[in-house]
Amino acid sequence: MSRKVTEPNETQPVDTAAEGVEPGVESHEAIPNGVAEATALLQSEVDRLKQERDQAVERLARLQAEFENARKRDARERADFRDFAVSGAVEQFLPVLDNFHLALKSSGSLEQLRSGLELVVKQMEEVLRSLNVQPVEAVGARFDPRVHEALESVDRTDLPDHQVLDEVRRGYRIRDRLLRPALVRVVNNPQQKEA
Repeated sequence: MSRKVTEPNETQPVDTAAEGVEPGVESHEAIPNGVAEATALLQSEVDRLKQERDQAVERLARLQAEFENARKRDARERADFRDFAVSGAVEQFLPVLDNFHLALKSSGSLEQLRSGLELVVKQMEEVLRSLNVQPVEAVGARFDPRVHEALESVDRTDLPDHQVLDEVRRGYRIRDRLLRPALVRVVNNPQQKEA
C-alpha cells in the first residue's frame, strides 16, 4: 500500500503543534484581511483618542495656569485699589495730624491749648464729612440697638424711657453702613414702661 504524502500549502490547515505555535494563537499571516483592517482601524482610533487626551490635558494645564495667574492678578489689583483708597483718606488726615503735632509743641496756656484742640477736632470732623462719614445720632434720641450699644441704664423719672442720656463713645456710619455703634447710657423710667 502506498501512502500519499501531501505537502502543506496555503489552502490546507497548518498543524500548529508540529511547528511550535501555541494553539488558539494565529500568526499574522493567518488573520483574514477584514480582521487585520479592523485591528488597524481600532489602533488608529486608540492613537487618535490618546492624542486628543494629551491635547485636553495640555489645554487643562494651560487653563489652570491662566486661572492661577488671573487670581494672583486680581489679588494684586485689589491690594493696589485698597492702597489707593486708603492713601486718599490718609492724605486728608495728614493736616490734622500736623496740627496735633503743633499743639503738642505749643507752650501756650491751658485755655489756648483747649481752643487749639477744638479747632483740630473741627478739622477732623470736616475730613470725615468729606469721606461721607457721619456721626450716629445719640443724646436725646430713642435707643436703637442697630446703631447704639448700651453701656448702662440709668433710672430717671424726668426723662422718657429708652432715651439716650449720655454718649460715652461716638458712633459713626459711612452712608448707610454702620462703622461702629455709639456707646451710650440709656434712661430707664419705671413710670413709663411700654404697653
